[in-house]
Amino acid sequence: MQVMRAVLFDYGWTLVSFTYPSTALLGAMEQARPWLGPNPPPAGWILDHVLLPLERGLTQMEEAGQDYMDYYRAAWRRAGFSPSDDVLWRIMDLEQSVWDRSVVVAEDALSVLEQLRARGLRLAIASNAPFPPRLLHRQLRLNGFSERVDVAVFSGEIGQRKPAAGFFEAVLDRVGVAAEESLYVGDRFQEDYEGPTRVGLRALLCTQLASELPPPGIPSIAHLADLPAALESWP
Repeated sequence: MQVMRAVLFDYGWTLVSFTYPSTALLGAMEQARPWLGPNPPPAGWILDHVLLPLERGLTQMEEAGQDYMDYYRAAWRRAGFSPSDDVLWRIMDLEQSVWDRSVVVAEDALSVLEQLRARGLRLAIASNAPFPPRLLHRQLRLNGFSERVDVAVFSGEIGQRKPAAGFFEAVLDRVGVAAEESLYVGDRFQEDYEGPTRVGLRALLCTQLASELPPPGIPSIAHLADLPAALESWP
């Protein structure tokens, strides 16, 4: 068995969780209303007819591999508005800044990253996320992740999603470590265990924030804080 040199992490529901920030989004849309021209709809209407449908359709959008700006533009058009792309970017940037502040960093996530880095391991965040990469990387900076990992890669940057082999191969290329020397830590069986193990990574599921328990026999930990000790006894 190769020596472990790198640990790659999923992001949402592994390192962080989210709660839909309705009140803050209403405030943001109130700020954005003048950008929509004369007689803009109330902020609550925008939330109900644009942002909530956007959120509900996100899973299907991700699976289709659609460009997020196209998806965002279509959502506004379905609601009867056709803002310029410049205005759409301003609104999206404002909306995503609300999500930046709504992130709940998992207990012990930052300290575990620090412990692993102190051991000399290469660390990466490698996650499915359709949003514009610069906004995602801003969220990582604001929540303390950027300075604690060597690489952060989202599916929208490479055009492939977990569990595709190409996703993991692209991430490993950026990390600069071979698959057999790397461990992937996530919360979902297909994306975060089957996907990485198919290309030769070792994998471990963390159930701390997961919505489902892994199948019997799949290596797992209950809390991120258990990871350093688990690595000590890893075969």
